[in-house]
Amino acid sequence: MNQIVTAEDAVKAIRSGDRVFVHGVAAAPQSLIHAMVGRASELIGVEIVHLHTEGPAPYADPEFTESFRVNAFFVGSNVRPAINDGRADYIPVFLSEIPALFRRGVLPLDVALINVSRPDKHGFCSLGVSVDIARAAVDCAKTVIAQVNRHMPRTIGDALVHVDDIDFMVEVDEPLHEVQPPTLSDTDRAIGGYIAEMIDDGATLQMGIGSIPNAVLASLGNHKDLGIHTEMFSDGVIPLVEKGVVNGRKKAKHPGKIVSGFVMGTKRLYDFIDDNPQVLMLDIAYVNDTSVIRRNPKVTAINSAIEVDLTGQICADSIGTRQYSGVGGQMDFIRGASLSEDGKPIIALPSSTNKGQSKIVSQLKSGAGVVTTRANVHYVVTEYGVANLYGKNLRQRAHELIRISHPDHRESLSKEAFERFGGC
Repeated sequence: MNQIVTAEDAVKAIRSGDRVFVHGVAAAPQSLIHAMVGRASELIGVEIVHLHTEGPAPYADPEFTESFRVNAFFVGSNVRPAINDGRADYIPVFLSEIPALFRRGVLPLDVALINVSRPDKHGFCSLGVSVDIARAAVDCAKTVIAQVNRHMPRTIGDALVHVDDIDFMVEVDEPLHEVQPPTLSDTDRAIGGYIAEMIDDGATLQMGIGSIPNAVLASLGNHKDLGIHTEMFSDGVIPLVEKGVVNGRKKAKHPGKIVSGFVMGTKRLYDFIDDNPQVLMLDIAYVNDTSVIRRNPKVTAINSAIEVDLTGQICADSIGTRQYSGVGGQMDFIRGASLSEDGKPIIALPSSTNKGQSKIVSQLKSGAGVVTTRANVHYVVTEYGVANLYGKNLRQRAHELIRISHPDHRESLSKEAFERFGGC
């Protein structure tokens, strides 16, 4: 039976050596996190596992190294210094496979710290903005501690958690972290325009957060019958729903529904998903299952990269040996889109960094991770156009990628390609 207690009393359930799951993204339960860190002097060797979390992550601060050790599935800015300084760890894994780590006992969970909506009249709370891997964590953790938050929207699908499945409940009044839509640059708009031209009416879309996905969505106002099946979405989807552009009519899986694992954006987005039967928030093992993704027609998956080499290898999670983000769901959707009827897997990135360095390179930086192999890459898009690598040999790929690289770097890339391939 659950108990309503203070955050300080609830986290007394955490013991030294425990593995503790922390609810991710905008659902990071800050009241419970700060209460847990308040017990740092009493704890040794507590392992913290989570996806990217918004807001502070004080357990990753240097002074708590003895008490807490982060073991992250995705690296955000709040834990990045700890990981790159060797005080924390990163697990490279497909997003679709993380729930199995809990369910199969590879990473058994002692405690889950979650952030939920207030219970309805039937006693069901909701995981709200972040179902993703949290569903499996709640199902598998020995002890579930929930902060019950009036700001958490009530979402449906796999989001519902009955109060009888919660061991300790902490009532809080904690606004969710918001991420404002980015200002779009000319480069973003150019890339978004190219991708929008590639998207067919009736397509099912997967996209992330950031300037390029927003630029794509802003260019789709004249499209028809688009659907959404994605690991996450943000505010940019709402105007297309309101205009009837996104209606899901052509989807084979969950027609008429927006399917997602988590959302991240503004209060407008959180209000949009609240008690909205059009939105299904589902377990990420299902959302990102390639066999599920491919059943929808014309799946168009839009993902980003840090670097692309001339053979088409995609580095999306590190800058050389420095960990930047994570594998995430890129490969889940790149593969799913490629297997979908008339699907289009797309990697989109600016041609150069803010410092003018080319993002299309002859070789990835030493130590860089390959998130998506060259065998899986079909389309690469920059502000200079679209490179279609599907069915092309290494020499032809180099030619295609140099063509969409920044003009300042084309000559040097051509020389490097000639040395490697004997010319393009």
